[in-house]
Amino acid sequence: MELTLLGTAAPEGLPRPGCPCAGCATSVGAHARAATAVLVDGVLLLDATPDAGAGAARAGHAPSGIRHVLPARPAEDSPAGAQLPGLPQAGRVPAGQQLVAASGHRVRAVAVDVPGTGYAVTGPDGTRALYLPPGAAPAEPTEPTEAAGPSGPAAPLPGNRNGDGDGDSDGEDVDRPYDVVLADVLGRPEALARLRASGAVGPGTDVIAVHLDHDDPLGAELARRCVAAGARAVPDGTAVLTGRPVPAPTVPRRTLVVGGTRSGKSLQAERRLEAHPDVVYAATGGGRDGNPDWVHRVHLHRERRPAHWRTVETRDLIPLLTEDGPPLLVDCLASWLADAMERIDAGDDTAWLGGGQQKLRAQSVELAAAVRAARRRVVLVSSEVGSGVEPGTVRQRRYRDELGWLNAAVAGTCEEVLLVVAGQVLPLKG
Repeated sequence: MELTLLGTAAPEGLPRPGCPCAGCATSVGAHARAATAVLVDGVLLLDATPDAGAGAARAGHAPSGIRHVLPARPAEDSPAGAQLPGLPQAGRVPAGQQLVAASGHRVRAVAVDVPGTGYAVTGPDGTRALYLPPGAAPAEPTEPTEAAGPSGPAAPLPGNRNGDGDGDSDGEDVDRPYDVVLADVLGRPEALARLRASGAVGPGTDVIAVHLDHDDPLGAELARRCVAAGARAVPDGTAVLTGRPVPAPTVPRRTLVVGGTRSGKSLQAERRLEAHPDVVYAATGGGRDGNPDWVHRVHLHRERRPAHWRTVETRDLIPLLTEDGPPLLVDCLASWLADAMERIDAGDDTAWLGGGQQKLRAQSVELAAAVRAARRRVVLVSSEVGSGVEPGTVRQRRYRDELGWLNAAVAGTCEEVLLVVAGQVLPLKG
C-alpha cells in the first residue's frame, strides 16, 4: 500500500488560525502542516479536511479516484455526513465492523479510548496499517464495543459487506505486527507503549507521529523525541510504502540529562522512555527523613510517571546497570553522590584527606564504567552546579567539585548528553 500523508498536524492545523504563540509563529512556509489526513492507494481517505481534494491532487492523485472517506476524529471535528468538494459522502464505520472495498482493501474500525474511531487497513497485498485519531489509544479489550459513538449512531458505508458487527476480519492476520502505525506519538506515548506490549508494534513497524500541535517541540527536538520513541515525523505530502524495510531509528543506548533546579530535566528524561512498555525507574533520593518538602517532590514525580513503570528506590546502581532488562531511568546522580559523600563524612577534613576523597572518586569511576558497559537502554539525570555563587562551606565546595567530575565522567560514556535550561533541551552530544 501507499499511504500519502496529506497533512500531519492536529485538527486545527499548524499554524492554528489566529494563534500568536511561538509554535504557530514558526510553523510557516515549509514548516506549516495541514490537519492530519491519510490517502490510501488513492482510493481511501482516512480523515478529511476541506482542502483534502486539493491535497490529493498535489500529491498526484485525482480526487475523483477516492471512493471512501472515513472520518476518524470525533463527529464535531470531522466532516461526517457532509459533502466535501469533489469527494464522496463521508461515513464512519461502526467500531468492530469492517468495510470491504471494491479495490480489495479491508478496513476494520478500531474502538479507541477517546471520542473517535481508529482504522486498521489491510491492503490487497496483505500489508497492514493502523491509523489512530488525535489523543487516542486502542480501547482496552474489557471496554464495550458499540456501533454508536458518543455523538450518535454511525452511518454504515456503502460497500460494507461485513456490517454484522461480529468483528470478523475476513482472514486478516491480526497476530502479527502492523507494517505502519500512524498515531499521536507525542500526545499519547503510553498508547504506543501498549501497542508494543501487545505485539501490534514490532521492531519492523514504521511508526509515524501525526496530529502534531503547537505545544509539541519543533525542529531538531521533535526529531529527537520521535527517535527516542522509536518513531519518526515526516512533512506533509510524504508517501509511505508499507512492506518495505525502513531503517530503524538510531536510539542512543545511554543518555545523560543535566540541568539546574526545576529546569525540567527529570521530565525531559522521562519523555525519552515514555513510549516503552516496561521501564525501571531507579529513585536514588531516599526519604530524606520525612522532610515534607522532599516528600511532596517525590509525590509529584510519582504522579507524573506512567503507571506501568516499576520504581526501585535504591542507591546501589551497579547491579541495575550491569544486568539485562528493560530501559532504566536513574534519577538522579546528584542524590547518589550526596549519599556517597555522607557515608564517608566528606565534611570532616580528617576523613576527606585521609582517603575519603580517593574512596569517593573510586566509586564514581566504578559507576561511570558500569554506565559504559550497560547493555540495556539507560537514561540518567543529574544536576548541573557551579554556575552560581561560590559555595559557603567546605563540604558544599567538595560536593560541587565531585559532581562536576562525576557528570563529566558519565557524559564521556554516553552517546547522547542533553542540557535542560528553562525547560528547553540543548543537545551537547549526540
